[in-house]
Amino acid sequence: MFGAIAGDIIGSPYEFTVNNIKTTEFPLFTQKSIFTDDTVMTVAVAVGIMKGFGNIEKTKENIIQAMHLYGHMFPNVGYGQKFYLWLCNKDRKPYNSYGNGSAMRVSPVAWAYNDLATVEDYAKLSAEITHNHSEGIKGACATASAIYMARTGASQTEIKQYITLRYEYNLERSLAEIRPQYTHVESCQESVPQAIIAFLESNNFEDAIRKAVSLGGDSDTIAAITGSIAEAFYGGVPEDIMQQCLLRLDKRLIQAITDFNHWLKRN
Repeated sequence: MFGAIAGDIIGSPYEFTVNNIKTTEFPLFTQKSIFTDDTVMTVAVAVGIMKGFGNIEKTKENIIQAMHLYGHMFPNVGYGQKFYLWLCNKDRKPYNSYGNGSAMRVSPVAWAYNDLATVEDYAKLSAEITHNHSEGIKGACATASAIYMARTGASQTEIKQYITLRYEYNLERSLAEIRPQYTHVESCQESVPQAIIAFLESNNFEDAIRKAVSLGGDSDTIAAITGSIAEAFYGGVPEDIMQQCLLRLDKRLIQAITDFNHWLKRN
């Protein structure tokens, strides 16, 4: 899941239309490179999976608890308004969101389970805790499917074909076609396909992140989604990028990431 975190941190200075950068030529890390809600909620999903593994209802309950725990631990990292209210009110009911938050936090699911159908089931579960709109669920499931296929040896062409047929996303457009008019939008249907296309056009992990950020739009989240797939496809996050990200992470998040990686090796 570290690919999502790296994408979040690298994309963070370029979020919102006023900060968007429409080129792949930019410094990967600056003083403004920080982790946001994308990282915090990705970690929360990982923690919930570890605690509830083996029981779908227990997993759901533990993801909800972890989201509230880490949300209150890190309250000022850029949550959307509806999600922030969900956290503050300690609500446990979904609010029919189709925002891209369901997709940016789903990557741990694709690493925790070892068949595609189960990955899709748990991606749906992780989404519908808050994002129970059909598009919110679709975005999470498409992202998790792409990650799982990438980590189990599928080619970019095979991933593209599956996501196109299963989730009916238009992945035929090029980044060059999308980039000029693309602006900040936070819906799954208008950011998940773009993030997947950035991965499909990439040659390595860094290239994928640069291409994702170059689209503009909700840069940190698009890069988080792209990065989560690229990590799986290219065999990890490059060491130099990982070290720069670790310097910017809170030690509590690092501990949870470490725990999840150790847990994966045992399961």
